[in-house]
Amino acid sequence: MNIGIPKEIKNAERRVGLTPESVGELTRAGHPVFVETGAGRGVGATDEAYQAAGARIEPTAEAVFGEAELIVKVKEPQPRERALLRPGHILFTYLHLAPDPDQTRDLVASGAVCIAYETVTNEAGRLPLLAPMSQVAGRMSIQAGATSLESARGGAGLLLGGVPGVAPARVAVLGGGVVGTNAIQMALGLGADVTVLDRDLATLERLSQRYGPALRTLFSTRSALEETVLDADLVIGAVLIKGAAAPHLVSTAMLRHMRPGSVLVDVAIDQGGCFESSRPTTHEDPTYQVDGIVHYCVANMPGAVPKTSTHALNHATLPYVLRLAEDGVRQTLLEDPHFRNGLNVAHGHVTEPSVAHAHGYDHVDPILALESG
Repeated sequence: MNIGIPKEIKNAERRVGLTPESVGELTRAGHPVFVETGAGRGVGATDEAYQAAGARIEPTAEAVFGEAELIVKVKEPQPRERALLRPGHILFTYLHLAPDPDQTRDLVASGAVCIAYETVTNEAGRLPLLAPMSQVAGRMSIQAGATSLESARGGAGLLLGGVPGVAPARVAVLGGGVVGTNAIQMALGLGADVTVLDRDLATLERLSQRYGPALRTLFSTRSALEETVLDADLVIGAVLIKGAAAPHLVSTAMLRHMRPGSVLVDVAIDQGGCFESSRPTTHEDPTYQVDGIVHYCVANMPGAVPKTSTHALNHATLPYVLRLAEDGVRQTLLEDPHFRNGLNVAHGHVTEPSVAHAHGYDHVDPILALESG
């Protein structure tokens, strides 16, 4: 199967869909790989490294899309990339369609088969292709929050961990999944005063056993959430509902009762954000203020550490890419219900229920959609 790796064009996105090492695995298995020139520059991978791995370098994204059957990316395709999609293409990348009606419309119109990393599951019901970037984003959320608390960034002028004789900052983590767990680890490591809220008692039990009395765990009722958020200096939004838009847990009205200079970091912004006042920002202009509260809502946080992120992502995605290339999309997804959960759009049909509900499409069973092509 011909595999294409275009250069990422989302703002400040320096990751790449496949490293030269991953390309070597594919070419050794007999699959031609076409890489847009400069695609690996952000991770230090030269065109020559890709050529040494057996890839052919193409001058433009148009050339890559023209040669490829399977297109492997990192971030959702931007409008000019979506215009290159056609029937017969398989797109494998992060999509985050629930809050994005324009992208959903374009993917449906393209006739392509579109598989989202973030909705592929495993036997345990977890999200193995989302987890690596959730780990990165969770850890980065504390770095970003700590920096945003500095007065020069509009924050309250607090050192996250305090110093002897001065209390540390209070951190509230909303959600104890992969993002939340990694945020907790970093915040506790820096000496912050950390509370996590979640509605899953098993999650709270796991975190309590892992971190002991250093971490406060609270069942997330509306009153507990409001009390904790209003008392926090830094709030990490780490809530995920697979395939669906994130719920708004912190209302705009609540901001007026928070301490000026407090910081909200919305790791769920790719799925629409879990703060009502959130809107996507970029690495070049990462923050803004509403009612004196600093918002950090960068939509591709792991793109700031592309070497770490790309290698972590490739370790997870490469076996899936190999399966698609070896067996074809139809056979692979029909045989594997967990991989099939990643299918969001196929042959003009929306196959992810949450996306169909969000944008008013008829939901089509993934198997029927695959067989319609």
